[in-house]
Amino acid sequence: MARRRRVYEGKAKVLFEGPEPGTLIQYFKDDATAFNKKKHAIITGKGVLNNRISEYLMLRLGEIGIPTHFIRRLNMREQLVREVEIIPVEVVVRNYAAGSLAERFRIEEGTLLPRSIVEYYYKSDELGDPLVTEEHITAFGWATYSELDEIMNLALRINDFLAGLFIGVGLKLIDFKVEFGRLWEDEEMRIVLADEISPDNCRLWDARTSERYDKDRFRRDLGNVEEGYQEIARRLGILPEAGPRDLKGPETLQ
Repeated sequence: MARRRRVYEGKAKVLFEGPEPGTLIQYFKDDATAFNKKKHAIITGKGVLNNRISEYLMLRLGEIGIPTHFIRRLNMREQLVREVEIIPVEVVVRNYAAGSLAERFRIEEGTLLPRSIVEYYYKSDELGDPLVTEEHITAFGWATYSELDEIMNLALRINDFLAGLFIGVGLKLIDFKVEFGRLWEDEEMRIVLADEISPDNCRLWDARTSERYDKDRFRRDLGNVEEGYQEIARRLGILPEAGPRDLKGPETLQ
């Protein structure tokens, strides 16, 4: 197996240097974490499923003109992506009350919101990813006002498309988290969707029964986490014929 230099390792993915300048290989792990890494487990096959689901959604978003860092899937656990400068702000789009929003405002989970709400969180595990405002973001130089306008635009377009796509397969898109980055090409820069879109960062409920098929199954000890992810892949028509198979990660150079 090829030896690759590890560039970054997060909670659910590892980034390795890519085959060409300006590219990275994104490897999906089976690790599941919650509550700022206080809860951790290995969910066999999760990385394989997230790789396939994220590939499918990135491709579909690309078809409607959403710029992304995704180039192509390499194998069961790896994608080739463009190297971007990640903006340290997590963008959360909420369509129904759930999670921290339901707790903050004492709204029953599953309540349809009057309109989609966009929230920003500073990307910092050390600080617990605190909720921030546009003023924080621009004052601390994490992004400019024009970049935030573009991010808001893209986030709402992504939400509109994904909500329609998922309801078409009997799933409600409760909320989701995305990240964006600056892609530099020659001397020009554009904002693109980065990271991943998968059940790790989307809440997806059955439209009829409200059964959860996302990471909340792990957070709340509901059990059958892998089966929930498999159900999403099955409904999207992308579950591997032989089921999720394990694939060892590449050997790394420290």
